[in-house]
Amino acid sequence: MIIDFTTAAYLSIAFWLSGSMLGIAAKSSPAIRKTATALNLGGSLIMIAFIAIYWQALERPPLRTLGETRIWYAALIPLVGLLVEYRWKISWLKYYCMGLAAFFLTINLLHPEVFDKALMPALQSPWFIPHVVVYLVGYVLLAASSVAAWHNIFLSWRLKEEKSYDALSHYLALLGFVFLTFGLIFGALWAKDAWGNYWSWDPKETWAFIAWLIYLGYLHAISHRVNRLKLQWYLALAFFVLLVSWFGVNYLPTAANSVHTYQQS
Repeated sequence: MIIDFTTAAYLSIAFWLSGSMLGIAAKSSPAIRKTATALNLGGSLIMIAFIAIYWQALERPPLRTLGETRIWYAALIPLVGLLVEYRWKISWLKYYCMGLAAFFLTINLLHPEVFDKALMPALQSPWFIPHVVVYLVGYVLLAASSVAAWHNIFLSWRLKEEKSYDALSHYLALLGFVFLTFGLIFGALWAKDAWGNYWSWDPKETWAFIAWLIYLGYLHAISHRVNRLKLQWYLALAFFVLLVSWFGVNYLPTAANSVHTYQQS
């Protein structure tokens, strides 16, 4: 079976782009706003449908390679923006989220992967899906938190506005930290099942723990009432550490000694 990722990716990007243009151009029209929301949601649903088809064709969870995780990321992060709009009536976040989703799909379009059903024995575990999916949801929420923090920094410095969305970046970071914690726990349980010990200070494990500590540091800073703008800078920059944990480890010299790094194709 041929999986046409290119068509699915271009369709999703087209839906997000057209929905965004409609939403920005017709803020005063409820009917057009609903159409825009439907298009934005449709972009993610296309990627979710693709993941389901891809999963069936591969006969394994499409979570083995970096490219496959980017597809999940692209499917999920616009949903965070739409949920924020539904819950808090904040519409600007979804545009950033769809932009990030389109960016990751573009990376996959420029670097297509090989269609491969292979799954190494260590990945044939009941912990594989919950560990990776929970981590990806955490990454998506923390990315949205970082975007919200950058937006707050922009409002404070460039526009000199009093209005801010500190609560939004905080709640997204808090929820993302919860998922990050569960991902870390599931990973330890998986390691025990696969290799006989919960923790081995593998490079991937080490950077995952560093990322967790970084966000724990944010919660510690909150409890000490650190200046709000400093907290926004903290959240904005913290996500770069998470990116190292996600895929940056693959490019470090220690990657050769890791059994956790994502395969490239």
